[in-house]
Amino acid sequence: MSEQEQVLKAAAGLVAAFARNDRDAYFGAFTSDASFVFYTLEQPLLSRDAYQALWDRWRSEDGFEVLTCTSSNAFVSLQGDVAIFIHDVATELRMQGERHFSQERETILFRKQAGRAQEQQGLWLACHEHLSAMPEGLPPP
Repeated sequence: MSEQEQVLKAAAGLVAAFARNDRDAYFGAFTSDASFVFYTLEQPLLSRDAYQALWDRWRSEDGFEVLTCTSSNAFVSLQGDVAIFIHDVATELRMQGERHFSQERETILFRKQAGRAQEQQGLWLACHEHLSAMPEGLPPP
């Protein structure tokens, strides 16, 4: 499998885990030092733990649940041991008992792992996620 295919597989796994509300698999797709920039938040989240804490608070206080998440228009650019993954994402969520639909564009940076353990070698984990609102007037993906 080519490195580009490995990144696409890692991204598909990350999106699928998010879509099924699989907290462990979703956050397991990120490095511990991953950072997150969401246009819906006032400031970046500078670690996986910070995002997990927010996710848990959303779930307990707001009834946060992902209903669907669909990725389209995927693009991968390999930059050595870093890969830039860009895609359009359509998501339906439930918060505070209400359904919310969003169409966004997302960039995820993946870093190839060079761990000592055999299972870590060659594994691509996300180390940064940047979510942007889709420009208005564009058709859904």
